[in-house]
Amino acid sequence: MTGTGALVRLALRLDRLRLAIWIALVTALVLSTASAFTELYPTAASRAQFAAGVATNPALRAIVGPPFDLSSIGGLTAWRMGTLATVLVALMNLLTVLRHTRGEEEAGRLELVGSAVVSRHAALTAALVVALSADALLAVLVATGLVGLGLPVSGSIALGLVPAAAGAVFAGVAAVTAQLTESSRAASGTASCVLGLSFLLRAIGDSAGQDGPAWLSWLSPIGWLQQTRPFAGERWWAFGLAAAFACLLVSGAYGLLGRRDLGAGLWPSRPGPAAASPGLRSPLALAWRLHRGALGAWAPGAAVLGAGFGGIAQGIGDLLGDNPQLAEILAAIGGEDSIVDAYLASTLHIVGLLAAAYAVSATLRLRSEEVAQRAEPLLATGVGRVAWAASHLAIALLGTTVLLLSAGLAAGVVHGLRVGDVGGQVPRLLVGALVQLPAAAVLAGIAVALFGLAPRFTVGAWAAVVAFLLVQQLGAILQLDQWLLDLSPFTHVPNLPGGELSATPLLWLLAATMALAAAGLFSFRRRDIG
Repeated sequence: MTGTGALVRLALRLDRLRLAIWIALVTALVLSTASAFTELYPTAASRAQFAAGVATNPALRAIVGPPFDLSSIGGLTAWRMGTLATVLVALMNLLTVLRHTRGEEEAGRLELVGSAVVSRHAALTAALVVALSADALLAVLVATGLVGLGLPVSGSIALGLVPAAAGAVFAGVAAVTAQLTESSRAASGTASCVLGLSFLLRAIGDSAGQDGPAWLSWLSPIGWLQQTRPFAGERWWAFGLAAAFACLLVSGAYGLLGRRDLGAGLWPSRPGPAAASPGLRSPLALAWRLHRGALGAWAPGAAVLGAGFGGIAQGIGDLLGDNPQLAEILAAIGGEDSIVDAYLASTLHIVGLLAAAYAVSATLRLRSEEVAQRAEPLLATGVGRVAWAASHLAIALLGTTVLLLSAGLAAGVVHGLRVGDVGGQVPRLLVGALVQLPAAAVLAGIAVALFGLAPRFTVGAWAAVVAFLLVQQLGAILQLDQWLLDLSPFTHVPNLPGGELSATPLLWLLAATMALAAAGLFSFRRRDIG
């Protein structure tokens, strides 16, 4: 472990701002949600009325998680924020570990560091120490803040440990995937697929009901951590499952590290042909060649997500069964069909945010190519800067469209089969998915603008994705001002199906995308490479 301490200090210095933002964001979300619930549902009667509307709803169980006890502020907070905080912290750990292991190795910096008196295991150990330290700090801050709000100590500690334990598990996942491939993008893509699969298994299991495959939740680390039940009779043993799995993953990562060469992955890379094919004679063709693998992984995931949302949409009608007051309200606004359409529209907003994340990832491939010094020799030929950058942006927008079409088509087919109207539901949900494209394109425009104007701060595009996600999912609960809600492009997207299609906001979003892209491309023409 020689040199581990120095690498830990280096990683903390490099990530001091990034980790501080992650930790502050998740802590603020949990505490503000608890405070908002205290104001919205101050009495036991108001909480009981709220619980009657959501306890048996499979759609909410799939998205948010199972409600174990909604009779207390702590139980409401754990139900609403447990899954979201878990996913955010898991993502934080994936990115942190991969950045300081496979990312440094791919850039060649780890070989330079390793030429000094540094152990082969030091980089991986340092990355894990930094990630787990951030998890521990987050757990302390969340638990302390909840206790300060007057919530029970045991439940506060359990809720603080839930995202921290998820972070430890997915730090182990990232440590393993870092050993498998030579590319940091492939490693992060593989780890992200594991996270997405864990969320999907939990969602299907939680929404299945007594007669369905509820056991699928136990195949997901996220499902294990839900079973800790903060503020609902804590099950501390469930943390043991996560800890044991994390230890197994970390041990496996160290074992795999000793079986490969520096700079190589356990999965062998396939050498390309000696001469390029005729199809690679343009920047657009090269961009497609670079992006097609990632799109091939994202598109099936979007289709599965759309199918899952479409499959449980009809279950939203279960709200009417034991809640006559809600039935009267729904009858006044159009009946059960209206609430099903509202659910479908809200889930398509989530699909739109997923597509926006892909758009940012694909667009920022520009920065990856530049940092890896693959852009400079290409631009030294007859390829122009604008043509090269615009080709990646075009493929990013094309891929975003494919993701939305995949999710909308899958949701329409599955929901149509449930209600016996495939021909009617597929067009409605395809349109509902495609109207998300202008909002997702705005995120791609932000990424291009940052790439051209301030390439060192391209991470700001990811910050925008997270910010818009939080505005959409928590804006109503936190009672944010309308001007804050309006900052998200997804606020201006028509709520389809069920709502009214208006072209005006979509045109404004497209105009904003074009302005951002033009600013980024023009600035890229004038700045230095690197």
